[in-house]
Amino acid sequence: MSTELTLYGYWRSSAAYRVRIALNLKGLAYRQVPVHLVKDGGQQRAADYRALNPQQLVPLLVDEANGSARISQSLAILEYLEEVFPVPALLPADPVERAQVRSLAMHIACEIHPLNNLRVLQYLSAELGVDDEAKNAWYQHWVSQGLAAVEQGLETFGDKLSLNDRPGYLEACLVPQVYNARRFACDLAAYPRILEIVARCETLPAFQQAAPEVQPDAQ
Repeated sequence: MSTELTLYGYWRSSAAYRVRIALNLKGLAYRQVPVHLVKDGGQQRAADYRALNPQQLVPLLVDEANGSARISQSLAILEYLEEVFPVPALLPADPVERAQVRSLAMHIACEIHPLNNLRVLQYLSAELGVDDEAKNAWYQHWVSQGLAAVEQGLETFGDKLSLNDRPGYLEACLVPQVYNARRFACDLAAYPRILEIVARCETLPAFQQAAPEVQPDAQ
């Protein structure tokens, strides 16, 4: 199937990072349109982008080959890609394993990430007057609590990746979260399974090409 995919994102957005990884793992070509989350008061709030995505968030995927369909929210985009472009799969074939992968991915995307994304940290600083030390303590608390649960949940996969010998949906969520944790100097020594998986993924072109620093809008 030929397609014309456009990804609206921000180089350091964890959610956009997830989608870039997924697109790369599936070998899909896509065009990127940067939406800077800080410049101009946040370009995601501009009228032209708000018309495309009323949620005023990134990422947003537009599929011209499917009626210019617009899909927001990174996990919804991953599900869309899995349904429209099923090969190679991002999810295991077994229903139990598939649910286990989704459970861990949702824990990362819905429990850990929302408490430490940019707009939450900006609100802590600008509206509540929280200083950088306290803000970082907030971040590190929620990340450490969340990753501890992920580390335990990974026991179900043993020493394998979520698709046995290759990464997929879960790793697309995990690697960006660890990237952010490192940015904020979180101590990750207690999560050897997570670190092992991330190290394996970081050797692969799909992850290297999705890394924040190599994006066209990286600063």
